[in-house]
Amino acid sequence: PWCGPCRSMAPVFERVAAETEPAARFAKLNTDEAQDIAARYGIRSIPTLVLLSSGKEVDRRSGAISSQHLLAWVDAALARETT
Repeated sequence: PWCGPCRSMAPVFERVAAETEPAARFAKLNTDEAQDIAARYGIRSIPTLVLLSSGKEVDRRSGAISSQHLLAWVDAALARETT
């Protein structure tokens, strides 16, 4: 709730999540409230985006990005997973 870049990216996150469902599932994590999970995934800066496939990390990005870049990033990861 205090992270400016996270708050500015929230509408982008929601829009791309709606566009890619059900091929991709998006989830948010408040790293202040879930420090154990943040530590498990090595989240040191926010916002951090982590792509998981079958429970394994396949890619990661830190920092706010546009909906165009987020969608392209997710689409590329989905394409890699289906080939």
